[in-house]
Amino acid sequence: MKKLFILSLSALTLFSCGGSTNNQNSPAEKTEAKTPGNPAPNQNQNDDDDDEGCDRAFVRNSIKKFGECRNVAITKSNGDLMLYGQNGWAANECCPSGLVETIKKLNNDGEFIDDVQLTENGAWLVIYGDNGLVWNNIPSSLEQKIREYNNKGEVINSITFNDEGEWIVITDERYCTSDGDATDWLSNGEKQYGELWAACLTDDGMVAVYEKGYQFLGNVPSSLKSSLQKTDLNVYRLKIAGDAWFFADKDGSYEYDM
Repeated sequence: MKKLFILSLSALTLFSCGGSTNNQNSPAEKTEAKTPGNPAPNQNQNDDDDDEGCDRAFVRNSIKKFGECRNVAITKSNGDLMLYGQNGWAANECCPSGLVETIKKLNNDGEFIDDVQLTENGAWLVIYGDNGLVWNNIPSSLEQKIREYNNKGEVINSITFNDEGEWIVITDERYCTSDGDATDWLSNGEKQYGELWAACLTDDGMVAVYEKGYQFLGNVPSSLKSSLQKTDLNVYRLKIAGDAWFFADKDGSYEYDM
């Protein structure tokens, strides 16, 4: 798959940062990056749900069942999940077992599950609680940047990455990417649309969510672009998988086509 940006030979060990945000959130209380362990099994409200295989209908039906959804992780072939409430969740059977066990443990511990990233090749990352992070098989340069920010107590609001080694990290203070061209692209959008809130990066497309607008690159569903133009939501979370998409605001109001 052709990369969105032409990376240098050392792109996996170098990164480019830029921008500054205007959020005034308090420093994170939990600043230690969490690496994957072996979460103990536990029971939660999803364990007794009927198995619907790998069909994305499972996520759609779960949204209808629980009557809410504040975030999702969706892929074309590697599983889907949805988040609701404080730490409620539902995932179809194609999601990686390590991710599912991690979500179960966080649910059992009463942690707020903020965001989940999942790629087609099975790399994943979870943001939870006060800057807590758990990940598996993410790019080494992304792991290095996450640990740097986390050790400084810098609040991480959004992380997105793909199977091509490209990534974006957005904190309260700044954003950082795996490539200078990506940083320039985000910076140009910031000049037009204000503070960068979030981004979604796939293997062949990207959407940047700003305070007052959006920026698109590569393969982004036309139906998503149209819906973003019409929505009244202050979009804060956005996910894409092929032609499927989901977005939501900070209060949990959402729209989707998946």
